[in-house]
Amino acid sequence: MEAKPQEINHSAGRFLTFENYYQKYSQAVYANIRKLVGDPELAQDLLQDVFVSLWENWGKVDMERVANWLFVVSYNKSVTCLKKRLRERTEVSDEINFSEELLEETTFDEDLYSFKLSLLEEAIEKLPTRKRQVFRLCRMEGRSADEVAEILGISAVSVKDYLKQATRSIKNYVSQYYPNAEAAGFLLLTFYLSA
Repeated sequence: MEAKPQEINHSAGRFLTFENYYQKYSQAVYANIRKLVGDPELAQDLLQDVFVSLWENWGKVDMERVANWLFVVSYNKSVTCLKKRLRERTEVSDEINFSEELLEETTFDEDLYSFKLSLLEEAIEKLPTRKRQVFRLCRMEGRSADEVAEILGISAVSVKDYLKQATRSIKNYVSQYYPNAEAAGFLLLTFYLSA
């Protein structure tokens, strides 16, 4: 059975949109995965898994929140991978005595993770326009200070200054409005707020 021209155009459009998302978010998602797993090759494999999942779940993902979805899935896949590796190590070596409690500490709570994303988004929205632009380009899209400077028509020094100010403002917002957030171990925020 031959594909209809409309189906071909729809598939081509989907591929181009997918490619745009990959170009826009892959660096930042990779950086976050790498911070979790440490190994660059493993991080690259997990990045590919994340984008395969996006492709497979295309009709189910709210495309207005695709960045949030990518970070949730990347975190989930990273934690699952780390738990699997930890289990394999305990099976191989009787000398190392890891407890199940350690494995349980890394369980993924999607509601909490979504809350963290919402909290981060809320804090970002409170930033002045220029700081918000710099933060999104540097931290959400993984662009360098030089790239952001060129995009926004400002100096790289200004980009770094805006980024520091934005980071400080977001940390202050979180601690002011959600004082227990720090105690909750907001790993997601450390991804975005690390220098």
